[in-house]
Amino acid sequence: MTQAPLDPALKEAPYPFQRLLGYELTAWEPDHARMEIAIAEALENRQGVVQGGVAATLLDTAMGFAGCYTGDPEAPRHCATLSINVNYLAVATGSRLICDGYRTGGGRKTFFAEGRVTDDAGNLVATGTSVFRYITLGNRTQT
Repeated sequence: MTQAPLDPALKEAPYPFQRLLGYELTAWEPDHARMEIAIAEALENRQGVVQGGVAATLLDTAMGFAGCYTGDPEAPRHCATLSINVNYLAVATGSRLICDGYRTGGGRKTFFAEGRVTDDAGNLVATGTSVFRYITLGNRTQT
């Protein structure tokens, strides 16, 4: 899939968990978001492969961002994950994980999404589906 470069005005400052793991938003447009992370030893499990939670985090984040695109940095939209399903398919052999999330439907309060994690060698590492609820930050009340 060919995508437009990420509009620098939409790039948000990394939040603490994102900084800890080191992943970044590299594409964001209506109904689509891409997250990427360099594979590093700190992300490996005891078998010496990338811990499955890294793929789950990328899926959760990319799918959530996909449903929250507004195109306006002054009017951000946020969501909370209601459910997530992750299917682990292969071990990453490349040097980077790339996750594309897509909003597939929904309504005023909730939306559905799906995603794919590949490595930069072209291996499909994991897939996922999720349901999200739009939220208002501040007092964390639901809208």
